[in-house]
Amino acid sequence: MKRVLITGAAGFIGSHLAERLLARGDRVVAVDEFNDYYDPRVKRANISEASRNERYTLYEIDICNEALLREVFAKETPEVVVHLAARAGVRPSVEDPNLYHRVNVIGGQHVLDACRDFEPSHLVFASSSSVYGGSTDVPFRETDPVMRPVSPYAATKRMNELQAHVYSHLYGLNVTMLRFFTVYGPRQRPDMAIYKFTRLILDGKPVPMFGDGSTQRDYTYIDDIIDGLVRCVDRPFRYEIFNLGEQHTTSLRDLIDLVARHCGKQAIIEPRPLQAGDVSITYADIEHARALLGYAPRFSMDEGVGRFVEWFKTKDEG
Repeated sequence: MKRVLITGAAGFIGSHLAERLLARGDRVVAVDEFNDYYDPRVKRANISEASRNERYTLYEIDICNEALLREVFAKETPEVVVHLAARAGVRPSVEDPNLYHRVNVIGGQHVLDACRDFEPSHLVFASSSSVYGGSTDVPFRETDPVMRPVSPYAATKRMNELQAHVYSHLYGLNVTMLRFFTVYGPRQRPDMAIYKFTRLILDGKPVPMFGDGSTQRDYTYIDDIIDGLVRCVDRPFRYEIFNLGEQHTTSLRDLIDLVARHCGKQAIIEPRPLQAGDVSITYADIEHARALLGYAPRFSMDEGVGRFVEWFKTKDEG
């Protein structure tokens, strides 16, 4: 049994990870501030099952409040820390870069300082595929230069990687950085594409398609991401970066068609111009994660989107 502290524990990825760890007998120390980036009631619903488990403890605090965060570390003395809390989203970061810097960079610094002082066995830290910027040299490899981010969000995640490397070098902190590639599935944030497309198609409303539909993403089903995360919880590294993706790409137009097919309705396309911070492609090389973690994604887009739409319909019925 491990004692694992998860920041952002009520979010999409965090709530799934908590359930997986509880199911195998671990203790989960959950930290979340329930901010209003999207409806906090959604996040409370995310943790409804986990919160009934006696091995689940929730602290409603902001990681930017360093004193409160350190109190949690002092009381709970976690063996492993998984830092998922962040302001997410490329487009909103363009509108409010200061907020993204405060939460992601300064909040991330507080987590690193707490890990340095309270000495968990290791820290697993969420990064993002956005650090690859507008690169078209695909597939993206962890050894690629990532010096030209194209959004404030991407810049904060690259800064997190650099911050963590400093702490690994100076203090011997074991850190695993995970570059997630467009995670989707049940409970995903309402502002994410697959969620929005499903809702609009089922409601018979127009679906915004930014650009000509040719942009491509490496979409990763939540169960595969959780598998990679758990493998990192169980194995410390001094400092490693891993891509967690599916190693396949889907164009925006094909994604809309796929969602529409599973909804059983035709999509009404509403063309719109590309938005600031958008990139033409994301595509993960996962050989490093396969070799060191045994990471092997199992879910195709067809199966994953089908599972999401089924969940979405059930959620609405409930």
